[in-house]
Amino acid sequence: MCVVSDRHESILKATSVVYPGLAHYSCMWHIWTNIRSKFKKGHLQLHELYFATARSYTMDEFNERMLKIEEVDLRVKSYLYDIGYHRWSRVHATVNRTFTMMSNIAESLNAVTKDARELPIFDLFEYMRTLLERWTKEKLSKAKGTFTYLGHKYNKELEDNNHIHTVLDGVKRYIVCLENKKCSCGQFQLNELPCAHALAALRHRNETYENYCSPYYTRKSLLLTYEMPVNPLPDEGK
Repeated sequence: MCVVSDRHESILKATSVVYPGLAHYSCMWHIWTNIRSKFKKGHLQLHELYFATARSYTMDEFNERMLKIEEVDLRVKSYLYDIGYHRWSRVHATVNRTFTMMSNIAESLNAVTKDARELPIFDLFEYMRTLLERWTKEKLSKAKGTFTYLGHKYNKELEDNNHIHTVLDGVKRYIVCLENKKCSCGQFQLNELPCAHALAALRHRNETYENYCSPYYTRKSLLLTYEMPVNPLPDEGK
């Protein structure tokens, strides 16, 4: 277990009482909003770079991305260091926080109880109780209607990832998405033929290349292209 919050001191204090010794992490979205308001430099460059850094699965990826953040704005790197890498970085976390990188659940609850917070305390708690009861019922019904080993969300995650491959070509790394017929080298999507990296991914999956080529390259299309005869010019005298 772990708790992910917006770093408010009252939340830190309350969770330490209710869940003593539980790992407490910072919502990466709240940290980003702080970066955006504190540092005005390089927002467009930093946005995707910061989130990719927070989600890094290896130390090498994390360090490489932190170097890029430092190049854009050294102050941002210092700010992130002062928070503590283990607070917002997946790879530095002391427990496995898996996909829990933001405080989405709490924010969803805050959004739907915005007006109810004006109610007396008893009515507020009753409103929240019935809300959670309804949500639980809906989720339970959806789970009962799922007949795969994993839940729908995680099955979808695996299906999507099954089409994405990392291919090493010498010292360079390329990302191939077979589902979208794209490769980071650019050849797959522009030539509409599998590039060398896509072919390597297909061989790994024991798949043939036929379904990943543009129909314009097929024998059928070539026959249709050249089926129109080129007739000789008629005699000038006729």
